[in-house]
Amino acid sequence: MFKHRPSQRDRRVTRRGFTLVEIIVVVTIIAILAGIIVPRIIGNVGKANVSRAKTEAKSLATVITNYMLDSNVSTLDNMFTLDTLLLTPDDGGGPNGPYLQKADDLNDPWGTPYQLRIPGTVNYDFDVVSAGEDKTFDTEDDVTN
Repeated sequence: MFKHRPSQRDRRVTRRGFTLVEIIVVVTIIAILAGIIVPRIIGNVGKANVSRAKTEAKSLATVITNYMLDSNVSTLDNMFTLDTLLLTPDDGGGPNGPYLQKADDLNDPWGTPYQLRIPGTVNYDFDVVSAGEDKTFDTEDDVTN
C-alpha cells in the first residue's frame, strides 16, 4: 500500500496572528492600568520633590552655620546672600570657602533659587526657604528648613 508522505508545505506549522479584537482588549487593559497608575506616580514625584527641598534647605542651613562658625560671627548680616557660599576667601567668601561647589546647589527641585530670610520666621536667626511647586514665595507650599 502506498503511504502518503506529507509535503514540506503540509509540515509547516500554521502561524496564527492576533485578531483585531485581541489587540483592542490588550490596548484597553493597558489604558485602564495607565489611568490608575500614572496619577499615583505623579503624586509620589511631588512628595519626593518636597522631601528633597526640605533636605536641601536643612543642608544649606548647616552650611551657613559652618560659615558662621568659621567666620566667628553669631548672627548673619542682612547683606549676607547665599551666593557668598560659592566664593573663595579671596573673593569675599568665608575663611574656608567655597562652602558649595556649584550654583545649582542654591536652586530647589523646581529650579527656583532658595531664599534666605534674616531673621527667620520659623527659626530664630535665619530661614532657608523654597518657593515650592508654584514657584511663588509666601504661599502654602513653601518649604522651610
